[in-house]
Amino acid sequence: MSSQNQKVAVVTGASQGLGAGIVEGYRKLGYAVVATSRTIAPSNDAGIVTVQGDISDPATAERTIAAAIERFGRVDSLVNNAGIFLAKPFHEYTQDDYAAATGVNLGGFFRITQLAVERMLAQGGGHIVNITTSLVDHANSNVPSVLASLTKGGLQSATKSLAIEYATRGIRVNAVSPGIIKTPMHPVETHEALAGLHPVAHMGAISDITDAVIYLENAPFVTGEILHVDGGQSAGH
Repeated sequence: MSSQNQKVAVVTGASQGLGAGIVEGYRKLGYAVVATSRTIAPSNDAGIVTVQGDISDPATAERTIAAAIERFGRVDSLVNNAGIFLAKPFHEYTQDDYAAATGVNLGGFFRITQLAVERMLAQGGGHIVNITTSLVDHANSNVPSVLASLTKGGLQSATKSLAIEYATRGIRVNAVSPGIIKTPMHPVETHEALAGLHPVAHMGAISDITDAVIYLENAPFVTGEILHVDGGQSAGH
């Protein structure tokens, strides 16, 4: 069992790729972790509790935060990693595409963050990290993705807004803005083309994003920051 002073991180979209890497990063820091996603399997690690559910459903947020309190007694950090990325021409998006992207990327952020903030206020502080996308800052005609800009751009603005709203109450809010990372989402045969979208001419690794999140976790003077981990994309082309 964990002691009541062990810190606790909640991670959404935690079953694979970036989310699984972030869970591992927090465990290495000594945090207990509550990990949620639609398909997540139970963990053999006593320091990890898993919650299956669709984060676009507010009930999943309620169950996830309840699990953190019930099992570990607190919530110190929340990483809003769950995301849907749909790249297609704007006029070809369907209503289902819109509902899926806004449901996960915005709805999935909204309720769980409210619940986490309530706990953090009661505890006297905490930290929220939102995972966005570098495309928010540099639109690219080769990767038309208005739904990503609409939803993750909203998250980026909310990051700054929340950082300022809670700055005097011990809650920091930051974002990590990735370029294209080697995850199961991108088939190997696409890697060369995707590498070429970055000024550094290669894709990022999951560890690049995990390291950025952990840096922010350990940076008490940093809040409202959008940390670009994107191989130079946001700087230009």
